[in-house]
Amino acid sequence: MFARTERLLLRPGWAEDAPALAQAIADEQIVRNLSVVPWPYGLKEAEAFLGAPKDPCLPSFLAFARTSADPELVGACGLVRRPTGSVELGYWIARPHWNNGYATEAATQLIAIARTLGLPRLAAFHFLDNPASGRVLEKLGFTPTGLVGPRYSCGRAAEAPARQLALGLAQRAEKLAA
Repeated sequence: MFARTERLLLRPGWAEDAPALAQAIADEQIVRNLSVVPWPYGLKEAEAFLGAPKDPCLPSFLAFARTSADPELVGACGLVRRPTGSVELGYWIARPHWNNGYATEAATQLIAIARTLGLPRLAAFHFLDNPASGRVLEKLGFTPTGLVGPRYSCGRAAEAPARQLALGLAQRAEKLAA
C-alpha cells in the first residue's frame, strides 16, 4: 500500500531504506517518546525493523517529503493492531522536520485509510511529557478517553505516564455525510 499527500509520499520501508531510517530516528528525544523503539537506535535496529513481518491489512509507512530532487525521509507512521484487538495510530517525525505539519498530514491520510478499511475506531497514546504529540492528536479529532496510566517505552527502558485518546471513525463519517 502506498499513499500520497500534498507534500508526502507514504510507502512501506524497504531494506535499502535502513541507513536513512537509522539516521532519521537516531535521536534520543524522538525515541523516548515511542513505545517499541529501542535506544540507542542504529543500522542494525533499522534493518531488523524493516525486515520484520507487518500486518498485511494495516499500513506501516515511511514518510518522505516530496521534493524537486530525491524524496527525503522525514518520519514514519502506521496503524498497529494491539493484542486487545484495538487499532492504534502512531507516528514520529525526525527533529529537522518538526513544526512543518508533517505528523498531521501523514496521520490525516492514515485516518482516511482506516475509514476505507472500515475500522470503527482508532486509539492513540502520547506520553504526558510530550504534549506536542497530544496537540497533533487533538487537531486530528482524537478526544481523551480519560485513561492516563503507565506505558512502557523501550527508549526510556522504563514506564512513563501516557494519555489515551480515541477517534470514532463511523460516527465522524456519518457526521460528514449529513
